[in-house]
Amino acid sequence: MSQLDLLWEYQTADTEADMLALSIKQSPKRQKLLKLRDYIKDQQDGLRTIESEIMAMLDRMDALKDAISLAEDQLKLLQKRVQEEPPTDSQEIAEFISEADRLTATLADFDQEVRHVRKSASDRDRRQRDAKLRAIKSKEEFDELRVEYDLEYKEKSQLLEQLRKKAEEKKQGIDPAYLAKYTAIKEHCTPPMAKLVDGQCGGCNMSFPSSVLHKIRAGQQIECETCGRLILG
Repeated sequence: MSQLDLLWEYQTADTEADMLALSIKQSPKRQKLLKLRDYIKDQQDGLRTIESEIMAMLDRMDALKDAISLAEDQLKLLQKRVQEEPPTDSQEIAEFISEADRLTATLADFDQEVRHVRKSASDRDRRQRDAKLRAIKSKEEFDELRVEYDLEYKEKSQLLEQLRKKAEEKKQGIDPAYLAKYTAIKEHCTPPMAKLVDGQCGGCNMSFPSSVLHKIRAGQQIECETCGRLILG
């Protein structure tokens, strides 16, 4: 048996192992697990963001309480001044009214902001609860599916190990130079070998001139100029 024939047998075993490895990687269960993992991570990131926003709102509420208390004290002091030292002319009356209006407007603005912060905090509390429920449900689904996938992976991995071992055995008798060429071609073209079919490359259907066909049929190492595969005559 020629080197190319031996290499073809090795490719058959190698390809079978590669296909199984690919099926493990593309397993529907694995793909769903990856999606669930990413979804759970997104929920966790969202929860951290909401928690940060809630903390910022609590800090703002504390600041608003202090500001409201200060404005109320200022308003009480103004009222006390008016009682103790009543204004004597229209200008002083206008100044007291203007200051009272300013403090009242400030308190109204603070009150409106407090209501807005409370509403936002309530909305975030609801979003936080919903996100936690979604994360818990997804984690339960992930754990159940992981058990199923682990069993599937174990079975297929054992079979893959057998196929890889079989492929390694097929390397016996193959010139290292041929194996090196096979490996180099495989990096950019899979499978690395193709059979000659009706004077054409079985991989890309490029036609060969008669001089090249003669070399292929003579068992020489010929690579397709189009796809780069080794051609087996």
